[in-house]
Amino acid sequence: MDPLLDYSDKVVLITGAASGFGELLAHEFSARGARLVLGDIYENGVETVASQLPGPAAAMVCDVRREDNCQAMVEAAIELYGQLDIAINNAGIVQSLTPFEDSDSEVVEQQMAVNVNGVLYGMKHQLRAMKEQGNGVILNVSSAAGLAAAPKMAIYAASKHAVIGLTKTAAAEYAKLGVRVNAVCPFFTLTPMVTDSNLAPGKTSAELESSLSRSTPMKRLANPEEIVNVMLLLCSPGNTFMTGQAIAVDGGLSAL
Repeated sequence: MDPLLDYSDKVVLITGAASGFGELLAHEFSARGARLVLGDIYENGVETVASQLPGPAAAMVCDVRREDNCQAMVEAAIELYGQLDIAINNAGIVQSLTPFEDSDSEVVEQQMAVNVNGVLYGMKHQLRAMKEQGNGVILNVSSAAGLAAAPKMAIYAASKHAVIGLTKTAAAEYAKLGVRVNAVCPFFTLTPMVTDSNLAPGKTSAELESSLSRSTPMKRLANPEEIVNVMLLLCSPGNTFMTGQAIAVDGGLSAL
């Protein structure tokens, strides 16, 4: 196996692992020799994913809004495997397209609780474990909406900008301790969070995809594999001098 993508005996923690990026990442890491701790708010879904993998994988309920759940995932990795090499804070939710002035307080609370607090709580305990080890990699899932304006998605954009702020701050603080922290910033991708969501009430999936595709130079949405391939490279054992970066995978949107 190419050493750049060889994760033999690495211990990888993934939140939001029941579907989308998390599910695909679990398969890709497991196929490359990793031992996994998978968390998701949907117990049956994450257990099903774990049961399908070729290598060892522990599945557990994790509501990232709860710090104790995030802490328990880190503790499970240490108890089961003795270490935590890579943590991917992937769990997130999206909001419906809404004019800024119609932003709803309940949506604000939901977006911040999952997209911001969930990353913060996870990182807090992941960083402690990796600091003690003297090494580790954290990858946070932000969004193209975390890098620029996202019309009609103000709350989501605010939450994903916050993820980048957390990423850069932790990277600067823990670099000298052997811990790398980066973020990936995808454009809209054909995962259930987009295709099965209530992102644009009244529009069919085809209409929504067509509308969203117009804003990026490639004129299409991303396939999940295209994002996950970049995530694997960002976590690569050979990628040892990159930290504090927010990497756009957006079909050229940020070039405009």
